[in-house]
Amino acid sequence: MKPVSRRSFLRQSSRLSAGFALAGVGGRVVLGANEMPHVALIGCGGRGTYVSRGIAAAGARVTTLCDLDAGRVEGVAKFLERFAPDTRASSLKRTAELRSVLDDPSIDAVIVAMPDHWHALASVWAVQAGKDVYVEKPHSHNIAESQVMRAAANHHGRLIQVGTQNRSGAYNQHALDYIRSGKLGAIHLVKVFNLKSGGPFHLGEAGEAPEGFDWSAWLGPAPARPYHQRVFNGGWHHFWDFSGGDLSDDAAHQMDLALLLMGDPGMPRTVASAGGRLAHRGDDSEVPDLLVSTFEFDDFVLTLEHSNYPAYMTKTSTSIRQGDEFPFWLHNATRIELYGADQMMVVGRHGGGWQATVYPWEIVAQEFGRPCDDEHYANFVACLKSRERPNADVRTLHPSVCMLHMANIAHRVGNRKLRFDAATERFNDPAADGLLGRDARAGYAMPRIG
Repeated sequence: MKPVSRRSFLRQSSRLSAGFALAGVGGRVVLGANEMPHVALIGCGGRGTYVSRGIAAAGARVTTLCDLDAGRVEGVAKFLERFAPDTRASSLKRTAELRSVLDDPSIDAVIVAMPDHWHALASVWAVQAGKDVYVEKPHSHNIAESQVMRAAANHHGRLIQVGTQNRSGAYNQHALDYIRSGKLGAIHLVKVFNLKSGGPFHLGEAGEAPEGFDWSAWLGPAPARPYHQRVFNGGWHHFWDFSGGDLSDDAAHQMDLALLLMGDPGMPRTVASAGGRLAHRGDDSEVPDLLVSTFEFDDFVLTLEHSNYPAYMTKTSTSIRQGDEFPFWLHNATRIELYGADQMMVVGRHGGGWQATVYPWEIVAQEFGRPCDDEHYANFVACLKSRERPNADVRTLHPSVCMLHMANIAHRVGNRKLRFDAATERFNDPAADGLLGRDARAGYAMPRIG
């Protein structure tokens, strides 16, 4: 496999940014009702492996694997041969060059499962190349990137489905129906939890990049820095250059589900944050291990409580997700609480189910949950043919990802309260506005749309 050189990658990226402004370039614009979509996986880590299998099972054909690490590519090829329908490792195209995927007219859609700092740029380039997109959450590194993704989906008429699968879960839709029935009463307080365990983060030795590995291409739009094996192997979650931490990563699921349950109310008027690196003070991480953020809407307040230290907090177990039982809510790390005037509802993501209660802990309604992944993949594949908006369309997801970035911004400017103008999508503070986007390296700037 030929590794991509820095010069080649930058030249190709610049040409792509400038030359794919026309809608419908590359790829088949419309699929037949019985035609099997051809899909490429970009980013062959653990999550990309899982999503590609699911989309293949939903009726697409994964034809191409793209990653800068050849070993990861081969690992996914072997996995798909074993677990994906009618997939042979020998028939899969392998490449280290993103440009070759976007240039391939036989590819209808791409799965973007790269590190967070690449999600938006790869998605927009794919849309400009005439491809539909399934992108992992969070779909953007910052607010400005999400704005461009929203504009690109509108301008080019392509689909961008975000991997927040709760929107495809029947039990979550039934919880929404129950809320709409009015039985909870008026809801003026919503609590979103991402209270997870965790330990200190230390970089350790930098190590040497594998032979032929293009570290500059991996960095992409992020600022230049020396190679570090710990950063490459998941440690990027701890640095603002690549991520908003676990708050913008895992809490993306709960935040989006909370907004769904509240009827997708749009943007909040204010945000305030408190917290920092409190439990693991002095380690090498930049992101908070404790952050509590408050958002004001016109008629309700939403709080987001995030942590990475208490060992007794845990996600919903696989047995609960697959069985007829509920989490022990008090120690459930990823729940949502809705406080109505008459009843309270607790909802668990990814199969946690929901319960509506009144005092003293009388359950008045409930539904067990099931994981929503397969339904989410099926929705995306169906929309590739029907051209309907998918359940987690990027335009719908824009407010939920922006709220995660807003929480981090309020923290980064000194744990202050900020006002936010939903019309202009700007703050009342120059320092906060300076964190809406970022200056990308040459060759990796987000394209201008329209």
